[in-house]
Amino acid sequence: MDVENVFHMTGGVGKTSYAKNSSLQKKESDKVKHIIIQTVEELYLATTPKSIGIADLGCSSGPNTLSIIKDIFQTIQNTSQNIMHHSEELRVYLNDLPTNDFNSIFKALPEFQRLLRQDRKDNGVPSIFMGGYPGSFYGRLFPNNYLHFVHSSYSLHWLSKVPPALYDEEKRPLNKGCVYICESSPEVVPQAYYEQFQEDFSLFLRSRSEELVVGGRMVLIFLGRRGPEHVDRGNSFFWEILTRSFAILVSQGEIEQEKLDSYDVHFYAPSREEIEEEVRKERSLKQERLEMFEMDKSEQGTEVAKAVRAIQESMISNHFGERILDSLFENYARLVDEEMAKDIKPVTFVLVLSKI
Repeated sequence: MDVENVFHMTGGVGKTSYAKNSSLQKKESDKVKHIIIQTVEELYLATTPKSIGIADLGCSSGPNTLSIIKDIFQTIQNTSQNIMHHSEELRVYLNDLPTNDFNSIFKALPEFQRLLRQDRKDNGVPSIFMGGYPGSFYGRLFPNNYLHFVHSSYSLHWLSKVPPALYDEEKRPLNKGCVYICESSPEVVPQAYYEQFQEDFSLFLRSRSEELVVGGRMVLIFLGRRGPEHVDRGNSFFWEILTRSFAILVSQGEIEQEKLDSYDVHFYAPSREEIEEEVRKERSLKQERLEMFEMDKSEQGTEVAKAVRAIQESMISNHFGERILDSLFENYARLVDEEMAKDIKPVTFVLVLSKI
């Protein structure tokens, strides 16, 4: 499957859109907002640039897209007032894959920029230049030494593609009956996912290192796992629930088993050690902090199902067709409700890096 040209959050503002079903991500990212604000303050005090370049990688669409930009802008303004140094311009680059709903973002920009300037005196308010930057962040996006700050929230657990090693030389699936790493997966499956993560994350770090100015910072927020075991009651468990939801449709004759066997997600939840190993390999970046946060598990199954559907709908409908979506996620919501009473502990990592 051509991930780059198929994968996107569900656009628009309909009932299944990402804009209407991304409150869970907002709630979790708000938990670590203090780290972003602190990092931006430290960056500004250390560099005091006249023109500040900021990139939000994997920006998607909806209210979350511009929320963090507002926080960054206000942090820069407050810090500049404190030290009596005013930057002249703020350059903001909103990046996602080409099929992302950039139109919704563009429609919101004029009002957003107006709101940023209200209650601020003209003196000291930098000019704000914002635009969309479509393309995969697994590779170069910007010129050398161009960015001061890079932010990415809940995007880096998505791989550039489904690992090719999940299929044998005759293109037969090796991870039958599972959409991600599960108990019945052969050893080649977690190895294939890990190797794809290594390839992608190292390319991401190398690319951003070239694009950041010396002293530039990154705050990367993404899903992960606690230890070496790939199958746990954390993020992998939600994929197990999706597999079980598909299996119900197979038993009802709604989809063929072969169709399920050939569907794998381009997702990987790395461990702390796996993250740190790739950072060590990229010698031009310094790890400032790496923190793990436990995600909130209080939502009802229906809300979780809506959030997962807004994220996975493009890939599932491309492979299975749209007709199964409603029944699939009805099953998913019910199974999540049944499991929520048990101990499910998905985790988020926050990685802060600086260019040396």
